Amino acid sequence: MKKRTGIYGGSFNPIHKGHVSLAKALADSGLVDEMWLMVSPQNPFKADAHLLDDEERLHLARLAVCDVPGVEVCDREFFLPRPSYMYNTLTTLSAEHPDREFVLVIGADNWQRFPDWYKSQDILSAYRIIIYPRPGYALQDIPEGITVADTPLLDISSTEIRHRIAFEPDYDGEGLPTAVWEEIKAKGLYL
Repeated sequence: MKKRTGIYGGSFNPIHKGHVSLAKALADSGLVDEMWLMVSPQNPFKADAHLLDDEERLHLARLAVCDVPGVEVCDREFFLPRPSYMYNTLTTLSAEHPDREFVLVIGADNWQRFPDWYKSQDILSAYRIIIYPRPGYALQDIPEGITVADTPLLDISSTEIRHRIAFEPDYDGEGLPTAVWEEIKAKGLYL
C-alpha cells in the first residue's frame, strides 16, 4: 500500500502557527500518512509578491516543523520551472516517488480559484484533494471524491504578520512559532 503524502503548497512568507497547526491536524487526521509543506518559489497568482529569499523561507519552515511528527518541508519546486504550477509539482513527485500517493491539500480560498489553475481538470482526475476551511470562504457544491477536512479555523495571515513586524515596534511574534520569531528578530527579516 502506498504512503499517502499530503502536499500543502505555499509561499510561507513567513510560516506561522496556522500553517503548522493545520499540517499537524491533517497528519494526525488519518486522511494522509504524512504532510509535506511545499515551499513555493513563485506562485503564479502572486507574481508581484514581495517574497523573502527562497532559502530563508525554506529555513524558517524547517525551523517551524522540526519537532512536529509527520510534517516535513520540501524544496522540490525550487528545481522546477517557474512559476510553480502544482500540476507539474504533483506529476514530478509521482514520477520520483512511485511508492507514494500524493494528495493535494488546499484552502477554501484556493478552491474557489481552482478552475483557473494550470491543468486543474488533470489534477482533479489524477489526484485526491483535501480542502480545509478558511474564514470567509463558503464550501458549497463540492464534487464527489473531494474531502473537506474538519480542521480548526485559524485566522492568521502572513501578510498581517509581515505588516506588524515592519510597523509595530512592540510586536512580540504573536502567531509565529518561537524558533521562527527568534530567527526573524536575529536577522532583522521583514523590516
